[in-house]
Amino acid sequence: MSSAPTAPLDLSSCDKEPIRTPGSIQPHGFLLILSPQLTVLQASANLAHWLGIEAGAAVERPLADVIGESAASLLAPALAGGKLGNRPFYLGTVSAANGQHFDVLAHVWDSVVIAEFEAVERDAPAGFRELYPLLGDFLLNVNESASLASLAALAAHHVRAVTGYGRVMIYQFDPDGHGHVMAESKEDDYVSYMGQRFPASDIPRQARELYTLQRIRLIQDANYVPAPLLPAQNPVTGAANDLSFAALRSVSPVHLQYMRNMGTLASMSVSLIVKGKLWGLISCHNAEPAPLAFEKRTACEQLGQVLSLCIESREDASELTFRLEVRRMMVAMLANLTKGADIIDNMRSVFPELLRFARAGGVAIVANERVLTYGDTPDEAAIEDIVAWLEGQGHGDEIFHTDALGIVCPPAANLKRNASGLLAMPISRVHKHYLLWFRSEVVHTIEWAGNPRGKQAAPAPDAPTQLSPRTSFAAWREEIHGISLPWHSGEIELTGEFRSALLGIALERAEQMAELAEELGRANKELEAFSYSVSHDLRAPLRHIVGFSDLLMESSGSEDASLRQRFLGNIKESARLAGKLVDDLLSFSQMGRAALRPVEVDMSHLVKSCIDKLSPDLQGRNIEWDVAALPRIVADPTFLHLALQNLLSNAAKFTGARDPAVIRVWAEQDDVETVFHVADNGAGFNMDYVHKLFGVFQRLHRMEDFQGTGIGLANVRRIVERHGGRAWADSKQGQGATFSFSIPRKLALS
Repeated sequence: MSSAPTAPLDLSSCDKEPIRTPGSIQPHGFLLILSPQLTVLQASANLAHWLGIEAGAAVERPLADVIGESAASLLAPALAGGKLGNRPFYLGTVSAANGQHFDVLAHVWDSVVIAEFEAVERDAPAGFRELYPLLGDFLLNVNESASLASLAALAAHHVRAVTGYGRVMIYQFDPDGHGHVMAESKEDDYVSYMGQRFPASDIPRQARELYTLQRIRLIQDANYVPAPLLPAQNPVTGAANDLSFAALRSVSPVHLQYMRNMGTLASMSVSLIVKGKLWGLISCHNAEPAPLAFEKRTACEQLGQVLSLCIESREDASELTFRLEVRRMMVAMLANLTKGADIIDNMRSVFPELLRFARAGGVAIVANERVLTYGDTPDEAAIEDIVAWLEGQGHGDEIFHTDALGIVCPPAANLKRNASGLLAMPISRVHKHYLLWFRSEVVHTIEWAGNPRGKQAAPAPDAPTQLSPRTSFAAWREEIHGISLPWHSGEIELTGEFRSALLGIALERAEQMAELAEELGRANKELEAFSYSVSHDLRAPLRHIVGFSDLLMESSGSEDASLRQRFLGNIKESARLAGKLVDDLLSFSQMGRAALRPVEVDMSHLVKSCIDKLSPDLQGRNIEWDVAALPRIVADPTFLHLALQNLLSNAAKFTGARDPAVIRVWAEQDDVETVFHVADNGAGFNMDYVHKLFGVFQRLHRMEDFQGTGIGLANVRRIVERHGGRAWADSKQGQGATFSFSIPRKLALS
């Protein structure tokens, strides 16, 4: 059971080797395949060594006939009770009929029970006395260990103390699958691999998958002779048994040769699983064969799970801190990018922040033919070539990133110094606009535990080509060129958010420009109306002033005081109308410039104050004011007072021929807006011309019948629209009119 295989091993098909179905086990115990009725279906060939019963003779016999009645009766409740899962479960320690003691593990797979018996010296169950001191001491020191490296070193020390192995390493897999030794605990006469890397080829893909599923694996003696299962095929499935989760599972001969080449005859590996992925390994080596009791293996496995949780929590905390800082910089930049009209020019002002955002050495903005740069970047021609390559590769609508630009992008092959890394963000869906971040080359040396290329001695000329496990683990240094620091996943994701925000700003600007164009069109129409008003409305009172002034001068010698008084009255009234027109124009202009100052407004009180203000001009009129209880809203009280004053004044003016005049004010409210109505029983208007009603200097009645400047309703509309609301009117000519406006409820105070 101790002679090593000497035949050469072929690595060319290593990744296809049936490591889950090896058909054999390690011989430091024996294995039985049982039916649900506890009949032996298969047995390992070394059964005779442990129990004195040939494997072939044990097949198709009850378990009690093989291990003894006493042992079988202890195991039967668990084995036949449906309590087993698909992971090995410790059933206890039993003594076989020949007096040999065994720890028993069992699990169900492929419709059979896989029972493993590991030989032990004690006759009592495992006490797990190593477990609680180990985990307790480790957890006491967790909070004192600020870094992952210190936690890993602490774990390596504890595992070596429990196992007694000569060297314990903890290493992390990088994105390419290479293992970096980040912590080590060893005896003085063992070679140190601290800080070195093991190439990904040392652990084939399928082995990594198995490490993820089965978190612990033990090899007590790399020189063992495997014990095959008899018969070789599972009688239930007709295929080789899947022993993925069996503790005694035999391992690849290639791996055993690898161990011997490394000077290691016993090993244990504990998987570090973080967020469901293989993050790294606790790898234990011993120069001599070394059995390891189940309870000690369990203690190490539990420590590995605790370490995995610590790694996950620290990585999550580090990731969160990093993302919060990058997001804070992004928000600050976006605030500055909204200030000016041109986003591209605005970005020039935040160049330093853009560098810090992506931890880059240089940044460039490409906007069609314009190239703006900051920091250490390639020249403009090289940047244009890179953008042309991005466009040609179909990256014009997505975030692109690489830490080896010269390898993937031919135009950048000679730009290693300042452009080994590139993060490219398109900032337009229509134009060739890009934001580019560049990272410089970071020349660094990697120390491997042996040549990662796995160079072998040259075969004889007539020998078949064959690979074998590497034999050298001496430190081998490799200098890496043309590579930048890798881009963090948080940087890439937040760059995507940054792009979405920039596109949102651009869209908002486009909408603002459209609104501005619409506003300019409306302003032009109002300007035309203003020109007409100046030439008509304002000229009329001025003509009156000039005309009556001439008459006043001509009658200066007359003794008729009443005539002069009438002329002066007409001059005064014409001046008043001209002044009113100018005041209304100024008021209308201010509506578009003054800032809103919304507060909570008592609308009942506001309407009452408007009516009180109108009262002196309505003396002798019979007006019935019907004002309902009005809700409180959030709005600018000054502007709203002006709007209501105009509506109530118009209602009073157009009911001048009514006795009584009836003016009603009421409101309606829902979750979205509050609507106010002002109705009268006055002259009304023709609804065919309602579209002109809220325009500047638009009248639907003759000035001789109802005086006014034609600006009041335009003011009402502008005030309401400044609040985000709308204004409209309804009427039947000769039967009164109703003017309505809405104020959104979203103006609520924060």
